[in-house]
Amino acid sequence: MTTPPRERFLALVKTAIDEGKLVKLTLGKYRGADGTLKNIFVRPVTLKSGPQLTFVSRHDTRDITKNHPPAEALALIEAMLGGEFLDAHLFTTTGTAQFEGSPEGKNRLRIKANLAGDTATESSPAPHDRAKSYAIPADAAWLRALGVTNERGQPREGMADKFRQIQKFSELLSHLIQEAKLPDDRPLTVVDMGSGKGYLTFAIAALLRDRATVRGVESRPELVELCNRVAREQGFPHLSFQAGRIDSVAFENRDAKSENPVDALLALHACDTATDDALARGIAAGASLLVVSPCCQKELRHQLVAPAVLAGALQHGIFQERQAEFVTDALRAQLLEWAGYRTKVFEFISTEHTAKNLMIAAIKTHPAGGESTARRIREFAAFYGVRSQKLAAHLRFPLISPAQ
Repeated sequence: MTTPPRERFLALVKTAIDEGKLVKLTLGKYRGADGTLKNIFVRPVTLKSGPQLTFVSRHDTRDITKNHPPAEALALIEAMLGGEFLDAHLFTTTGTAQFEGSPEGKNRLRIKANLAGDTATESSPAPHDRAKSYAIPADAAWLRALGVTNERGQPREGMADKFRQIQKFSELLSHLIQEAKLPDDRPLTVVDMGSGKGYLTFAIAALLRDRATVRGVESRPELVELCNRVAREQGFPHLSFQAGRIDSVAFENRDAKSENPVDALLALHACDTATDDALARGIAAGASLLVVSPCCQKELRHQLVAPAVLAGALQHGIFQERQAEFVTDALRAQLLEWAGYRTKVFEFISTEHTAKNLMIAAIKTHPAGGESTARRIREFAAFYGVRSQKLAAHLRFPLISPAQ
């Protein structure tokens, strides 16, 4: 007896989840009572509590995200498939399958590539036929509202680089949050310092949804007003923006379970010493995760004394500028280590898309201090002639040994 298409498709979904091969499941052709619901996207995610499946319900003006354990998720998918949703696409690491239902019960199953050894296979799809999987869905309504994408989910003219930056940042932040092992037994507090037009702040809120309260801090009132309006219209109740400067905004501890008012602090492209201000605020607030993308590192340029062997090369302004960038960010990374953080420095997007591509990520792992680390920092500063630096001043770390 031939297994019906619906049962075969559900078996493929279960196998993909059990074997860790699920990439994405899309449920479409909704015919239920909610006139605003369009699709549901299901993706695997690993939380501190273990593997889960994230359901993103796509409505006309907002997205709703919920996490479910695998067994519970499978029961929900089974209940919806062929009932409220007549169409489903399964994407796995080994192929794809599509279930096509009808109100009359005439169902079909199309399979591409070899899924779970199914014998009803077709030839593997060409690379251009494979669906692109983004951390942030390309057709997210908030991307349209901020002018990043059009109605078809494609980047608007001049916004392709920004779209790639949002996606790459979202992917990296997802990994960093898992690596930092942020609490999952209470809502998180995430602050984005210098949030600008809010592209990446919205990305954070879209990734974390009900798991976190996200706040953007921006000095330009017109951008704060714009972002708060979009947040309201797009259904982000846990996202807000406030006007203020990085060095003056107040943090409040709103959760009795947390000793610190901030779990994660970000500052992307905060100019010159504003990056130092943001890092210092995050450290003082006890943030477990700090993520910054510095730019305009001007503070140390006039202090730098080139070693004799480099003097000839550094007569060129571009080399002076790059040396200042290197020394500034290398010093920041070492100071974060002294402050108790395990630090990583890397390019988070190709220089083809933006020149401001350096990212410093710091995860709280150990108590602050350490004489060997302090000595290494002072030797580094002395080599380049650096006598003062903003983050060091915030941390009350003397770059010149008190004994000198």
